[in-house]
Amino acid sequence: MPKVEIITIGDEILIGQIVDTNSAWMASELNKAGFEIAQVTSVHDVANHITASLTDALERADIVLLTGGLGPTKDDITKQTLCEYFDTKLVFSDEVLKNIENLFRNREWSLNKLNRSQAYVPENCTVIQNFAGTAPITWFEKDGKVVVSMPGVPNEMKHVMSREIIPRLQKRFDTPTIIHKTVIVHGYPESQLALKIADWENALPKNIHLAYLPDYGIVRLRLSGASEDGLALEFAINQQVESLTQILGNAITAYEDLPLEVQIGNILKEKGKTLATAESCTGGNIAHKITTVPGSSAYFKGSVVSYANEIKVNVLGVSPEDIENYGAVSEAVVKQMAEGVRKLMKTDFAVATSGIAGPDGGTPEKPVGTVWIAVSSADDTVARQFRYGSARIANIERTTQTAFLMLKEIILCEY
Repeated sequence: MPKVEIITIGDEILIGQIVDTNSAWMASELNKAGFEIAQVTSVHDVANHITASLTDALERADIVLLTGGLGPTKDDITKQTLCEYFDTKLVFSDEVLKNIENLFRNREWSLNKLNRSQAYVPENCTVIQNFAGTAPITWFEKDGKVVVSMPGVPNEMKHVMSREIIPRLQKRFDTPTIIHKTVIVHGYPESQLALKIADWENALPKNIHLAYLPDYGIVRLRLSGASEDGLALEFAINQQVESLTQILGNAITAYEDLPLEVQIGNILKEKGKTLATAESCTGGNIAHKITTVPGSSAYFKGSVVSYANEIKVNVLGVSPEDIENYGAVSEAVVKQMAEGVRKLMKTDFAVATSGIAGPDGGTPEKPVGTVWIAVSSADDTVARQFRYGSARIANIERTTQTAFLMLKEIILCEY
């Protein structure tokens, strides 16, 4: 399998000013296309740092992909550094200039000398036009290996990777079929799950590998394999998934790597049902995740973030006496929150949360991490208590995931 190394260039990455999302996206797309990622490296905008990393990468990998440092300003030095590395010089490209001029035709600002300077490219490389930006892509070959330099702007990089770089690499190198199959499991911590399926895991064929990817309230089990015979590999992985199902049964919540909010949306759309949320300790996080899914307006009506008790009482109709007697974090209150928002929004289902997210606010009876979650339908309202830890963000995310799991379970039970 051809090995790829990714080098991202930019001080802004190394000082934490921006997050390197390019590498994750590139690694995912390259892996789908049959390439193995050998290493990902981030370097400063310093010539000797770039060249040293490139030299090291070419010892490990067949392909090196660089992003960043191709802008028109003085701090962008990648192009000149590559000229020195490959013992060449910059020459002016009329074709690149035409592309830059076309890009500026509909822009507010006119073409200046710095933009024009981007039409200079290394003499001994293959130039690939960047139709999403002004910095061209350069492709070098040396001793049977490939080095490609691309812009660090994510939309420009993705545009050229999808349309040009990956197709060219697939023609240049022989690649196997790679298959990933993800099974999402709930109800087991990672270590307990590993013990539960140890015999099955130990019996996996040598060309199929298992990875544990824990998240809040769930564990993703990813089966991966590579083979020249794609059909045989797919059959073998499906056989292993069938065996796993015999062991875990209903603990498997999905056979696709889909976020729970997407799973919930698919079920609601399929059944023609609607949803609303009433959130206290999650502060709108459940509604946020739901509305990140395209098309969620077909089934999601709205949310009430009832952080204050007066909102619980005045908007959702929660009994003030129950808040006084049982506290806002209680079965009685969270049930009324769910029922209140379902009636207010006129939906088929509603989910509500109330808890102590932390890091303070707990009591001996209700320590930090105590959470109540309720799911309401026209037939019934179910509430359950959970005890998490003291980390605020983790508690919010875990409550959100658990609410989705409860909601999915109850919808599927009713329909």
